[in-house]
Amino acid sequence: MTTSYERDTRAARPRDNESAGKRRRRLPRWSVMGLSLVVIGVVVFLTVVGTAIAPHDPAAQDLSRIADGPSAQHWLGTDVLGRDTLSRVVAGARSAFVGPLVIAAGSFLLGNLLGLWAGYRGGRVDGLVMRWVDVMWSIPALLVLIVLAGSLGAGYWTTVAILVVLTAPFDTRVVRGATLEQVPRPYVESAKVLGVPDRRIVLRHIWPNVLPVSIANAFLVFASSVGVLAAMSFLGLGVPPGTPDWGLMLAENQALLFTQPLAALAPGVMIVVIATAMNLAGDGIYERLSARGGTA
Repeated sequence: MTTSYERDTRAARPRDNESAGKRRRRLPRWSVMGLSLVVIGVVVFLTVVGTAIAPHDPAAQDLSRIADGPSAQHWLGTDVLGRDTLSRVVAGARSAFVGPLVIAAGSFLLGNLLGLWAGYRGGRVDGLVMRWVDVMWSIPALLVLIVLAGSLGAGYWTTVAILVVLTAPFDTRVVRGATLEQVPRPYVESAKVLGVPDRRIVLRHIWPNVLPVSIANAFLVFASSVGVLAAMSFLGLGVPPGTPDWGLMLAENQALLFTQPLAALAPGVMIVVIATAMNLAGDGIYERLSARGGTA
Protein backbone atom coordinates (compact mmCIF):
# COMPACT_ATOMS: atom_id res chain seq x y z
CA MET A 1 0.00 0.00 0.00
CA THR A 2 1.16 3.54 -0.74
CA THR A 3 1.12 5.96 2.11
CA SER A 4 -0.35 9.46 1.87
CA TYR A 5 3.21 10.82 1.99
CA GLU A 6 4.20 8.81 -1.12
CA ARG A 7 1.05 9.93 -2.99
CA ASP A 8 1.78 13.55 -2.13
CA THR A 9 5.39 13.15 -3.22
CA ARG A 10 4.41 11.63 -6.56
CA ALA A 11 1.80 14.33 -7.16
CA ALA A 12 4.33 17.06 -6.46
CA ARG A 13 7.03 15.54 -8.64
CA PRO A 14 5.57 16.54 -12.06
CA ARG A 15 5.19 20.11 -10.88
CA ASP A 16 8.81 20.10 -9.71
CA ASN A 17 9.91 18.70 -13.06
CA GLU A 18 7.79 21.31 -14.85
CA SER A 19 9.40 24.12 -12.83
CA ALA A 20 12.85 22.74 -13.57
CA GLY A 21 11.96 22.57 -17.25
CA LYS A 22 10.87 26.20 -17.22
CA ARG A 23 14.13 27.19 -15.57
CA ARG A 24 16.08 25.26 -18.19
CA ARG A 25 14.11 26.89 -20.98
CA ARG A 26 14.67 30.36 -19.56
CA LEU A 27 18.39 29.96 -19.02
CA PRO A 28 19.47 30.13 -22.69
CA ARG A 29 17.37 33.26 -23.26
CA TRP A 30 18.99 35.16 -20.41
CA SER A 31 22.41 33.75 -21.32
CA VAL A 32 22.06 35.10 -24.85
CA MET A 33 20.89 38.48 -23.58
CA GLY A 34 23.75 38.61 -21.09
CA LEU A 35 26.26 37.79 -23.81
CA SER A 36 24.72 40.49 -26.01
CA LEU A 37 25.06 43.07 -23.24
CA VAL A 38 28.70 42.05 -22.75
CA VAL A 39 29.37 42.57 -26.48
CA ILE A 40 27.66 45.98 -26.35
CA GLY A 41 29.68 46.90 -23.28
CA VAL A 42 32.93 45.97 -25.04
CA VAL A 43 32.03 48.11 -28.05
CA VAL A 44 31.11 51.03 -25.79
CA PHE A 45 34.46 50.66 -24.04
CA LEU A 46 36.28 50.66 -27.39
CA THR A 47 34.28 53.70 -28.46
CA VAL A 48 35.46 55.65 -25.43
CA VAL A 49 39.10 54.56 -25.20
CA GLY A 50 39.70 52.62 -28.42
CA THR A 51 42.34 54.92 -29.90
CA ALA A 52 44.24 55.05 -26.61
CA ILE A 53 44.51 51.26 -26.20
CA ALA A 54 45.16 50.40 -29.87
CA PRO A 55 48.52 48.60 -30.14
CA HIS A 56 49.61 50.79 -33.09
CA ASP A 57 48.68 54.09 -34.65
CA PRO A 58 45.62 53.25 -36.82
CA ALA A 59 46.78 55.71 -39.50
CA ALA A 60 50.47 54.70 -39.55
CA GLN A 61 51.49 53.14 -42.88
CA ASP A 62 54.33 50.68 -43.39
CA LEU A 63 54.71 49.98 -47.09
CA SER A 64 57.21 47.21 -46.36
CA ARG A 65 54.48 45.22 -44.58
CA ILE A 66 51.58 45.46 -47.04
CA ALA A 67 49.04 42.64 -46.61
CA ASP A 68 51.15 40.78 -44.06
CA GLY A 69 49.48 37.88 -42.27
CA PRO A 70 48.98 37.61 -38.51
CA SER A 71 52.16 37.86 -36.44
CA ALA A 72 53.28 38.67 -32.92
CA GLN A 73 53.56 42.35 -33.88
CA HIS A 74 50.32 42.51 -35.89
CA TRP A 75 47.79 40.04 -34.45
CA LEU A 76 45.33 40.44 -37.35
CA GLY A 77 47.94 41.27 -39.95
CA THR A 78 48.12 44.47 -41.98
CA ASP A 79 45.95 45.99 -44.69
CA VAL A 80 46.51 47.23 -48.22
CA LEU A 81 48.67 50.15 -46.99
CA GLY A 82 50.54 48.24 -44.27
CA ARG A 83 48.38 49.59 -41.43
CA ASP A 84 47.69 47.41 -38.41
CA THR A 85 44.28 45.76 -38.88
CA LEU A 86 43.58 45.23 -35.17
CA SER A 87 44.29 48.88 -34.36
CA ARG A 88 41.95 50.03 -37.12
CA VAL A 89 39.20 47.67 -35.98
CA VAL A 90 39.52 48.96 -32.41
CA ALA A 91 39.53 52.61 -33.51
CA GLY A 92 36.66 51.99 -35.94
CA ALA A 93 34.29 51.13 -33.10
CA ARG A 94 33.71 54.86 -32.54
CA SER A 95 32.15 55.57 -35.93
CA ALA A 96 30.28 52.25 -35.81
CA PHE A 97 28.65 53.09 -32.47
CA VAL A 98 28.25 56.88 -32.20
CA GLY A 99 26.43 57.37 -35.50
CA PRO A 100 23.83 54.62 -34.96
CA LEU A 101 23.36 55.84 -31.39
CA VAL A 102 22.54 59.35 -32.63
CA ILE A 103 20.20 57.94 -35.27
CA ALA A 104 18.39 55.72 -32.77
CA ALA A 105 18.11 58.53 -30.21
CA GLY A 106 16.90 61.11 -32.76
CA SER A 107 14.39 58.71 -34.27
CA PHE A 108 13.25 57.70 -30.77
CA LEU A 109 12.55 61.31 -29.76
CA LEU A 110 10.78 62.28 -32.98
CA GLY A 111 8.87 59.01 -33.22
CA ASN A 112 7.64 59.13 -29.63
CA LEU A 113 6.64 62.79 -29.87
CA LEU A 114 4.71 62.43 -33.13
CA GLY A 115 3.37 58.94 -32.41
CA LEU A 116 1.99 59.81 -28.97
CA TRP A 117 0.55 63.07 -30.26
CA ALA A 118 -1.15 61.45 -33.26
CA GLY A 119 -2.41 58.40 -31.37
CA TYR A 120 -3.87 60.36 -28.48
CA ARG A 121 -5.32 63.35 -30.32
CA GLY A 122 -6.65 61.49 -33.37
CA GLY A 123 -8.65 63.36 -36.00
CA ARG A 124 -6.83 65.86 -38.18
CA VAL A 125 -3.64 65.62 -36.15
CA ASP A 126 -3.50 61.85 -36.66
CA GLY A 127 -4.35 62.23 -40.35
CA LEU A 128 -1.64 64.84 -40.92
CA VAL A 129 1.06 62.82 -39.15
CA MET A 130 0.13 59.58 -40.88
CA ARG A 131 0.08 61.21 -44.33
CA TRP A 132 3.66 62.31 -43.69
CA VAL A 133 4.52 58.77 -42.60
CA ASP A 134 2.90 57.29 -45.70
CA VAL A 135 4.80 59.67 -47.99
CA MET A 136 8.11 58.83 -46.32
CA TRP A 137 7.40 55.10 -46.54
CA SER A 138 6.47 55.33 -50.22
CA ILE A 139 9.90 56.55 -51.31
CA PRO A 140 12.96 54.26 -51.58
CA ALA A 141 14.90 55.30 -48.50
CA LEU A 142 18.30 53.92 -49.54
CA LEU A 143 18.11 55.58 -52.95
CA VAL A 144 17.11 58.91 -51.39
CA LEU A 145 19.93 58.56 -48.88
CA ILE A 146 22.51 57.98 -51.63
CA VAL A 147 21.21 60.88 -53.75
CA LEU A 148 21.03 63.35 -50.84
CA ALA A 149 24.37 62.32 -49.37
CA GLY A 150 25.99 62.63 -52.79
CA SER A 151 24.41 66.00 -53.63
CA LEU A 152 24.86 67.58 -50.19
CA GLY A 153 28.43 66.36 -49.93
CA ALA A 154 29.55 62.96 -48.79
CA GLY A 155 30.05 63.10 -45.06
CA TYR A 156 29.47 61.00 -42.00
CA TRP A 157 27.29 63.44 -40.08
CA THR A 158 25.35 64.42 -43.18
CA THR A 159 24.45 60.77 -43.62
CA VAL A 160 23.52 60.48 -39.94
CA ALA A 161 21.20 63.52 -40.12
CA ILE A 162 19.46 62.21 -43.24
CA LEU A 163 19.00 58.80 -41.62
CA VAL A 164 17.34 60.36 -38.56
CA VAL A 165 14.71 61.94 -40.82
CA LEU A 166 14.23 58.77 -42.87
CA THR A 167 13.97 56.51 -39.83
CA ALA A 168 11.63 58.63 -37.68
CA PRO A 169 8.46 57.59 -39.61
CA PHE A 170 9.10 53.97 -38.63
CA ASP A 171 9.20 54.88 -34.93
CA THR A 172 6.19 57.16 -35.35
CA ARG A 173 4.02 54.38 -36.78
CA VAL A 174 5.05 51.88 -34.09
CA VAL A 175 4.43 54.32 -31.21
CA ARG A 176 1.18 55.57 -32.70
CA GLY A 177 -0.13 52.00 -32.97
CA ALA A 178 0.82 51.24 -29.36
CA THR A 179 -0.80 54.51 -28.23
CA LEU A 180 -4.07 53.72 -30.02
CA GLU A 181 -4.17 50.46 -28.08
CA GLN A 182 -3.84 52.30 -24.75
CA VAL A 183 -6.25 55.23 -25.32
CA PRO A 184 -9.53 53.26 -24.94
CA ARG A 185 -8.45 51.60 -21.70
CA PRO A 186 -10.22 52.41 -18.44
CA TYR A 187 -7.26 54.10 -16.77
CA VAL A 188 -7.14 56.72 -19.53
CA GLU A 189 -10.90 57.32 -19.38
CA SER A 190 -10.71 57.64 -15.58
CA ALA A 191 -7.92 60.19 -15.84
CA LYS A 192 -9.97 62.25 -18.31
CA VAL A 193 -13.03 62.16 -16.04
CA LEU A 194 -10.90 63.38 -13.12
CA GLY A 195 -9.76 66.35 -15.21
CA VAL A 196 -6.12 65.30 -15.55
CA PRO A 197 -4.44 67.48 -18.24
CA ASP A 198 -3.82 65.78 -21.58
CA ARG A 199 -0.07 66.31 -21.35
CA ARG A 200 0.05 64.52 -18.00
CA ILE A 201 -2.11 61.67 -19.27
CA VAL A 202 0.18 61.14 -22.24
CA LEU A 203 3.51 61.48 -20.45
CA ARG A 204 2.71 59.96 -17.03
CA HIS A 205 0.16 57.29 -17.93
CA ILE A 206 0.25 56.28 -21.60
CA TRP A 207 3.95 56.69 -22.42
CA PRO A 208 5.27 54.30 -19.71
CA ASN A 209 3.04 51.56 -21.16
CA VAL A 210 4.22 52.30 -24.70
CA LEU A 211 7.87 52.52 -23.68
CA PRO A 212 8.73 48.77 -23.90
CA VAL A 213 7.76 48.69 -27.59
CA SER A 214 9.53 51.99 -28.23
CA ILE A 215 12.77 50.87 -26.56
CA ALA A 216 12.82 47.57 -28.45
CA ASN A 217 12.25 49.52 -31.66
CA ALA A 218 15.17 51.83 -30.83
CA PHE A 219 17.49 48.82 -30.55
CA LEU A 220 16.23 47.60 -33.92
CA VAL A 221 16.87 51.03 -35.46
CA PHE A 222 20.39 51.02 -34.00
CA ALA A 223 21.12 47.59 -35.47
CA SER A 224 19.88 48.52 -38.93
CA SER A 225 21.75 51.85 -38.82
CA VAL A 226 25.04 50.01 -38.22
CA GLY A 227 24.60 48.21 -41.52
CA VAL A 228 23.38 51.28 -43.44
CA LEU A 229 26.26 53.49 -42.27
CA ALA A 230 28.75 50.74 -43.08
CA ALA A 231 27.22 50.42 -46.56
CA MET A 232 27.45 54.17 -47.12
CA SER A 233 31.11 54.17 -46.08
CA PHE A 234 31.69 51.20 -48.36
CA LEU A 235 30.27 53.27 -51.24
CA GLY A 236 32.47 56.26 -50.34
CA LEU A 237 29.59 58.39 -48.97
CA GLY A 238 30.42 58.10 -45.30
CA VAL A 239 33.64 58.90 -43.48
CA PRO A 240 36.60 60.55 -45.29
CA PRO A 241 39.19 58.26 -46.93
CA GLY A 242 41.73 56.83 -44.51
CA THR A 243 39.44 57.06 -41.47
CA PRO A 244 39.30 53.92 -39.32
CA ASP A 245 35.77 52.76 -40.15
CA TRP A 246 34.52 49.20 -40.51
CA GLY A 247 32.58 49.84 -43.72
CA LEU A 248 35.47 51.71 -45.31
CA MET A 249 37.87 48.94 -44.26
CA LEU A 250 35.72 46.45 -46.17
CA ALA A 251 35.95 48.61 -49.29
CA GLU A 252 39.70 49.20 -48.97
CA ASN A 253 40.63 45.58 -48.36
CA GLN A 254 38.21 43.59 -50.51
CA ALA A 255 41.06 42.90 -52.96
CA LEU A 256 42.94 41.11 -50.15
CA LEU A 257 40.14 38.64 -49.44
CA PHE A 258 42.18 35.68 -50.75
CA THR A 259 45.63 36.85 -49.68
CA GLN A 260 45.07 38.52 -46.27
CA PRO A 261 41.39 37.82 -45.53
CA LEU A 262 41.47 39.13 -41.95
CA ALA A 263 41.88 42.70 -43.22
CA ALA A 264 38.36 42.49 -44.68
CA LEU A 265 36.75 39.78 -42.53
CA ALA A 266 37.55 41.38 -39.15
CA PRO A 267 35.52 44.58 -39.71
CA GLY A 268 32.77 42.59 -41.43
CA VAL A 269 32.46 40.24 -38.46
CA MET A 270 32.32 43.20 -36.08
CA ILE A 271 29.45 44.76 -38.04
CA VAL A 272 27.47 41.52 -37.85
CA VAL A 273 28.28 40.97 -34.17
CA ILE A 274 27.23 44.43 -32.92
CA ALA A 275 24.05 44.44 -35.04
CA THR A 276 23.07 40.98 -33.79
CA ALA A 277 23.86 41.87 -30.18
CA MET A 278 21.67 44.98 -30.38
CA ASN A 279 18.75 42.99 -31.79
CA LEU A 280 18.99 40.30 -29.11
CA ALA A 281 19.40 42.84 -26.31
CA GLY A 282 16.37 44.77 -27.55
CA ASP A 283 14.23 41.62 -27.56
CA GLY A 284 15.34 40.72 -24.04
CA ILE A 285 14.70 44.19 -22.64
CA TYR A 286 11.27 44.30 -24.29
CA GLU A 287 10.27 40.97 -22.72
CA ARG A 288 11.48 42.06 -19.29
CA LEU A 289 9.69 45.42 -19.41
CA SER A 290 6.52 43.85 -20.79
CA ALA A 291 6.52 41.25 -18.00
CA ARG A 292 6.54 44.11 -15.50
CA GLY A 293 3.67 45.81 -17.26
CA GLY A 294 5.82 48.64 -18.64
CA THR A 295 7.75 51.03 -16.46
CA ALA A 296 4.76 52.58 -14.69
